Amino acid sequence: MTSLTALTGVVVLLNRLVYEKKLAAGGRRYSPVDTVVEYSRSFFPVLLFVLVIRSFVFEPFRIPSGSMMPTLVDGDFIFVKKYSYGLRWPVIEKKFYETGLPERGDVVVFRLPSNPGINYIKRVVGLPGDVISYDNSRLTINGGLVPLSEWPDIDTDVRGFFYREDLDNREHAIRHSVDILSDTRGRSRVRVYEVPDGYYFMMGDNRDNSQDSRFIGGIPETHLVGEAVRIWMHMDGIELPDWGRIGTKIQ
Repeated sequence: MTSLTALTGVVVLLNRLVYEKKLAAGGRRYSPVDTVVEYSRSFFPVLLFVLVIRSFVFEPFRIPSGSMMPTLVDGDFIFVKKYSYGLRWPVIEKKFYETGLPERGDVVVFRLPSNPGINYIKRVVGLPGDVISYDNSRLTINGGLVPLSEWPDIDTDVRGFFYREDLDNREHAIRHSVDILSDTRGRSRVRVYEVPDGYYFMMGDNRDNSQDSRFIGGIPETHLVGEAVRIWMHMDGIELPDWGRIGTKIQ
């Protein structure tokens, strides 16, 4: 998108500075270049508009996995607010204007540190300087156990055990494969993470099936893409859209 916008922009500029002057002076006849110029003049404003919107305002993404169930499911198409955590130049992704920082509980799209060409979506659990502990499937932040309560009547077709998690008074649903409140047997070793400055600790809402900061480490602020804010379409394969999910705000 950026390359095509730049190419058509250069053609339009050269036409204005060179070709139009030759035509006015009678020194140029029709050539195939005129076709390229006409197409460029038609497409450049559209491409520029789309590029600005996608780079600085909203960008659409598709959820490719179930790591954020039940909040998001495979087949959800979402809008990501690009200006939530600063404005960045396209391609080089360098921030040139500060607008804010992630808060605990935000659902964020970020570029995978080991492969920046891949985008992940997770929830912000730990902020810079936090100490995160994950013991027997229970989350502790800076020594305080994160409040958790059962959510048996949650409206979802996904199977599992669902709980209402409270991150700084921001409630959302999480999923586990087993009942972690009733089954107190040890399921995993205690893990403790210290979040470095400039990094964020991310976790999927599908806690037992998420490749998140427990495995890939903290996410640097430079790799943040934006905040996921709303579902604009849900379509999985050739099935009809799930109209009930369209327009849903991402909690």
